[in-house]
Amino acid sequence: MVGVVERTDPEGWRIVDELYPSLCRFAAVVAPWDVEAEDLLHDALVDVLRKRRLSDLDHPAAYLRKVLVNLAAGHSRRRAAWKRAVVRLGSSGDHHDEPGYPSDMAELERLPPRQRAVLYLAEVEGYRFDEIAGMLDCSEAAARKGASRARKRLRVELAAEGLR
Repeated sequence: MVGVVERTDPEGWRIVDELYPSLCRFAAVVAPWDVEAEDLLHDALVDVLRKRRLSDLDHPAAYLRKVLVNLAAGHSRRRAAWKRAVVRLGSSGDHHDEPGYPSDMAELERLPPRQRAVLYLAEVEGYRFDEIAGMLDCSEAAARKGASRARKRLRVELAAEGLR
């Protein structure tokens, strides 16, 4: 950790102070329900600072958002693997598959982290799809398609639940 702190120059600390609130909100959207947003953001900052200074990045916010999405996707993959292992082993141990509290975010949890990220950036933060594409390192068409698929998936799943 000492190396990370040593690599954080005053400009890097200014960047962290400036971006922290918006990145924390973004992390709360893309993080799986069982991962704290601040923990995910901390992991992203540490990952980036191990390799480079924030002040050396052309677009630190976009880069950190991309790292957050990748870390969240990794958590989701590990959780899915764990669930498959539990089913395979026939375990009936006490574990929670869903949050134990009502949340507006519960519906978004059904989406992969990248689709949650695209919806959040477009609908909440108000970014254009060309800007989102740059932030998430994809084409504008892929960002648009991801948002479209996310909206459709939510509509279908919520409608199916309404019929039950």
